[in-house]
Amino acid sequence: MMPTSCSLLIAILLLQLVIPGNTQLSLDTIVDRKIKKALQGLDLNPAVTTISCSSVTRSGKVSSCPQGMVVTGCACGYACGSWDVQGETTCHCQCGLVDWTTARCCHLT
Repeated sequence: MMPTSCSLLIAILLLQLVIPGNTQLSLDTIVDRKIKKALQGLDLNPAVTTISCSSVTRSGKVSSCPQGMVVTGCACGYACGSWDVQGETTCHCQCGLVDWTTARCCHLT
């Protein structure tokens, strides 16, 4: 039993060495990179080269994007996973008790 435990511990430590060193990225940065990578494969107008995103958090059940930006995702407080996008610019949380709502807003430039 002891040699198996030691082997497992050594394997875990070696795996940590293989994992890329920069794992402290924010969720926003990771999502932005994935969106940019997905857009690279599309045939878009050459003038459209960058995407900029930001999160807008408001208290209550509704959060809206600034003018010129569209919702790409929503998050709701109190672990509410039920939401909808209204008019392409507004996140609406559908749970009875929600203390905050975040809209992830993006714009192609």
